[in-house]
Amino acid sequence: MIAEIIKDAYDISGKKVSKPTGKRIRVFHPTFPMGRYLSQPLSTYHTSIYELRKFLYTCRYVSDQEQFGKRDYWLPPEKFEQCKKGDCEDFALYTWRQLIEMGIKSRFVVGKSGRYGYGHAWVTMEQDGKSFLVEPLACAFKKLPRLSVVRYKPEISVEYNNGKLSYYSHSTPSFNPSFTDAIVLFKEWLDFWLKKWLKAGFMLIMWPLRLLVSWVCNIKRVQEKSDSQPP
Repeated sequence: MIAEIIKDAYDISGKKVSKPTGKRIRVFHPTFPMGRYLSQPLSTYHTSIYELRKFLYTCRYVSDQEQFGKRDYWLPPEKFEQCKKGDCEDFALYTWRQLIEMGIKSRFVVGKSGRYGYGHAWVTMEQDGKSFLVEPLACAFKKLPRLSVVRYKPEISVEYNNGKLSYYSHSTPSFNPSFTDAIVLFKEWLDFWLKKWLKAGFMLIMWPLRLLVSWVCNIKRVQEKSDSQPP
């Protein structure tokens, strides 16, 4: 869910703007005023990212077309926690709201992502002097490899600080790591996914083995019961 941001691969700060304009408005069009997503009380306030991940894991991705019959609808966090379903904006808005409540400096971000295409939404946050990208849809994973950040291209981000909303526009930096850095990043990425794939493969193998053992035990019990009955 969380990946440390590679500074040269992601425009973290952006350029402060009064509000999204021009072409950028196509990716940033909230259903309600942005303040509305932060003002209404929630039923649950998570005290840690671990608790937040556990909640998000119980939620289901559903498109706006399926849920609301609309192409785009940004669901308020208090509604999202009730229905536990939504698309990337809904997951991200809820995550952003909870991080703010935890006192973590964070931003709600819209832009592009290599996996999800145009119009994706996610969150960034700062902790211990480092910047991190938070992908709520990947809540099954505690930590993501840093190379995952490369596919995210922010366009507009929103930050809430001291009771005020601030908007930022972002550019796409040219990421050209050195050969050594590229090897380190790729090894980190490969190690991460190999562990996941091996674990998934092990589970795929163990499932039919458990089923086979269950069948054998059932057959044995039936045979023992049959043998114990008088002729």
